[in-house]
Amino acid sequence: MRSCGVLMHITSLPSPYGIGTFGEQAERFVDWLISAGQEYWQVLPVGPTGYGDSPYQSFSTFAGNPLLIDLDDLVKSGLITAAMCDAADYGADPSFVDYEKVTRTKMELLRKAYLNFSENAGYLAFVKEEACWLDDYALFMALKEENGNVSWHEWSDDVRLRKPEALKAASERLAKQTGFWKFLQYTFYAQWDRLKSYANRNGIKLIGDIPIYVSPDSSDIWANTGLYETDADCRPKRVAGVPPDYFSATGQLWGNPLYDWEAMKADGYAWWIRRIGKAAKLYDIVRIDHFRAFDTYWAIPAGEMTAVNGKWENGPGMDLWNAVREALGEPPIIAEDLGDIFDSVKELLKASGFPGMRVLQFGFNPEFSDNDHLPHRYPQNSVCYTGTHDNSTVLGWYKAADKKSRAMCRKYLKPRLFEKMNRTMIRELYKSEAGLAVVPMQDIIGLGDEARMNIPSTLGGNWKWRAQKKHFTAKNAAYMKDLAQTYYRTNNGQ
Repeated sequence: MRSCGVLMHITSLPSPYGIGTFGEQAERFVDWLISAGQEYWQVLPVGPTGYGDSPYQSFSTFAGNPLLIDLDDLVKSGLITAAMCDAADYGADPSFVDYEKVTRTKMELLRKAYLNFSENAGYLAFVKEEACWLDDYALFMALKEENGNVSWHEWSDDVRLRKPEALKAASERLAKQTGFWKFLQYTFYAQWDRLKSYANRNGIKLIGDIPIYVSPDSSDIWANTGLYETDADCRPKRVAGVPPDYFSATGQLWGNPLYDWEAMKADGYAWWIRRIGKAAKLYDIVRIDHFRAFDTYWAIPAGEMTAVNGKWENGPGMDLWNAVREALGEPPIIAEDLGDIFDSVKELLKASGFPGMRVLQFGFNPEFSDNDHLPHRYPQNSVCYTGTHDNSTVLGWYKAADKKSRAMCRKYLKPRLFEKMNRTMIRELYKSEAGLAVVPMQDIIGLGDEARMNIPSTLGGNWKWRAQKKHFTAKNAAYMKDLAQTYYRTNNGQ
């Protein structure tokens, strides 16, 4: 079945509160997707973010980002007032997220809401059902606050090393604080479920995204150090990244501790089964970032300043996915297989049956050489993009590309008279054999690199772009719907 969708993170939605949320504008975006003949809405990871604001570096792989909570819903519930919301400072520019102001302001409002919250049956059921990760996460966040929000690696040894007496004392001492963090997760998931139900009822499926690794400063590692390559002091021995590539001459040093795959295999990959199971409930399809690391991954000694001095190690391969399938059946997954791909990675992808990814921007090069990212090479079992969150927008890429790459692009795509390159590329995606075509909202609107979401290996200035209401035009929707109908990619709005 041929289909199409749009990539836009929740934070990029319009809202009066400085950041996109699960509120009214999220439902209006679903309505716009329907009018545009789309079937999928792809988002970035929705976990709580810390330093750098990256959704790929979260305090928990199971928790949700409280900044995405809709304040209007809390007003309707009587937990805060509209006057409180209106009086707060979320930043002056609606075209980007001012994370410092939004975080300070929203967390203050959420704390006020918690003071007015009374535990109910739904909350108690949620806390009980999610206890396997929620208890550790809530205590982790309460301890972070108590320790001035520094990394858990800097805490005192008694709680850092999870000595039972210290954890018991902390749980008693911080009971009110842990209650607040559990309230946030209850609220987050209640609002997410409402949005997902609205989307699904109206024919829109949600594609989620999970990073292959977890943040070094996360409750996942603090509570499960035995599943990672850590020393006796709970500090990482080696960390994750990728070698020099298209994005960076010195590679990408992510800094995430590596999994101890032997330890994970010994318990039947239980943590991964819980993680995939949770994601499969959250989303209709799950994209797994850096899928290649299940085959071979780049291991960098802790303390290195770049990713250059790493080496390739073997991952769990199909052994993991066989265990996942035995426990969960066939979870719908998209495998991000970009970068330096060995034949063994391609063999793993084929064995898994998961669709891989193709990125049209990667297809054009000064050598005019054929490659897998040109549409005539797209297999049906693939998901194609004009670009991802790590790429320039189409217009930004075209402006910055070298002359020979632009010449190859024009020769291959043959733009129509007066047609902008973003629309040429979108049309080429839709024409391809790929089963699913996904376009970032920035490319539909036709924005330059002022709207770029992320520049890999940089810190600061990323993840901030926001759309405005004026961008969701009927004209853009009609254009996308016409393409979807022309190339047989839609059942919505036929």
